[in-house]
Amino acid sequence: MQTWSLVSICVLLGVVVRWGVSLNSYSGAGKPPMFGDYEAQRHWQEVTYNLPVQEWYFNTTENDLNYWGLDYPPLTAYHSLICAYVAKMINPEWVELHRSRGYESPAHKLFMRATVLVADLLIYIPAVVLYCLYLTDGSSKKKVSTLFCFLLYPGLILIDYGHFQYNGVSLGFALWGVLALGLGWDALGSMAFCLALNYKQMELYHALPFFCYLLGKCIKLGPMGRGFFLLVRIASTVLVTFALCWLPFLSDPSEALQVVRRIFPVARGLFEDKVANTWCSLNILIKIRSILSSDSQIYLSTACTLLAVLPSSVKLLTKPTFWQFKLALANSALAFFLFSYQVHEKSILLAALPVCLLLNDLPLVAIWFLLTSTFSMLPLLLKDGLLVPYVVTSLAFLFFSLYLLSALEHCSEEELRLGAYHKMLFFLPKLDLACITRWKFYIGVAAMAGLSAVSVALVPPPHLPDLFPVLVSTTAFLQFLGTFLYFNIVQFSGPPSRKTQKKNN
Repeated sequence: MQTWSLVSICVLLGVVVRWGVSLNSYSGAGKPPMFGDYEAQRHWQEVTYNLPVQEWYFNTTENDLNYWGLDYPPLTAYHSLICAYVAKMINPEWVELHRSRGYESPAHKLFMRATVLVADLLIYIPAVVLYCLYLTDGSSKKKVSTLFCFLLYPGLILIDYGHFQYNGVSLGFALWGVLALGLGWDALGSMAFCLALNYKQMELYHALPFFCYLLGKCIKLGPMGRGFFLLVRIASTVLVTFALCWLPFLSDPSEALQVVRRIFPVARGLFEDKVANTWCSLNILIKIRSILSSDSQIYLSTACTLLAVLPSSVKLLTKPTFWQFKLALANSALAFFLFSYQVHEKSILLAALPVCLLLNDLPLVAIWFLLTSTFSMLPLLLKDGLLVPYVVTSLAFLFFSLYLLSALEHCSEEELRLGAYHKMLFFLPKLDLACITRWKFYIGVAAMAGLSAVSVALVPPPHLPDLFPVLVSTTAFLQFLGTFLYFNIVQFSGPPSRKTQKKNN
């Protein structure tokens, strides 16, 4: 009973923080002609409510795709339609075709903010609660502490409630998939992940670990026995889920093909803005987009992504345990973020979710990464006027996570799983890797704090207008790359020992 009381308090505090961030300005407020991501979500409600399904993804006189045309899978469109029906009942002007473009009013802002919170309360937050209570080790106090830190992760809060998006829906469905697989409900887990994939196509970042874990489990159970029946059950679940999600578009192949074209555009180029990935960072030294053609850029990024994700996926396929699955999720998402084509800075949230799953296992590294992921979106957050929420939520997360999870106390070489590094660095004298890791953490946090202050307080030189965004993205990239290598080494180091688990508990 006491545990559930603490859970209720954590959820309430998480809701308060989310609502507090949402009271700030939003992306593109009062800035014609596009009005930012808030207007994109409102416009999708307008389109889905007023136009037939067959026109949602097509450029017509009633649907100008150059003005926030739908470019997410069908489940996002259905969600917009549900919100539109509610909006229509409250005030028809909010979704009136054409005339509602750029609509802004206090009542409508309240409604839109409420739609994000309701979606989180229905999908994301329950999944977080159940995961922390049933799939993390330790005492009730430690589980509740992990839950609070999970819900306090600033990156997702700032993007969904400040920049204004519904990432919590797709990430929530993915987390329900993780939860179901962790509890042994493989078919339900497959269905949940299919829903995530049909809400946002970026969930492909997590697709290989789900596929390899389930296929590896089927092979382990016997391809001609129980494993075969499990494979048939999972395949049937996937096909039925996709068919139901795409049902309105399956009658005409051209309609389905148009949806696919909208979901996977390639005309935008290798990267946009200053993203903390390999291509943007490498572009400082080598102008890749000038040297290579668009097709060559696609082939290069695809090859590098597959090579980066392959070791982790093969390891999971041959050893399909839940520990391997969590690490593979983090490694796959980071591989896609670091090397894939057309990465947005907000895509780091897809890597942040599996790292949140490791808060209980590798607290210091997880906290460090989650802070860095929030910092990597600093230029976007400053553009949206989210400086104060960024500072407050980041400091709150840093303080409570270090304190509640005792991250600086639980960072011995054994707990950080640094033993494999000694084998790799056998030619060097024995180093205190735990101490080095702590100092790297301090230096990393200090660098992020310093660059955040400089980005706000100073004006870049005229001949280097993007100096601070480039420094932010490069600093974050180096830390992401280090984390990616670390998680891969940990995945190949074997499962956590019982001794370590007892010590953490």
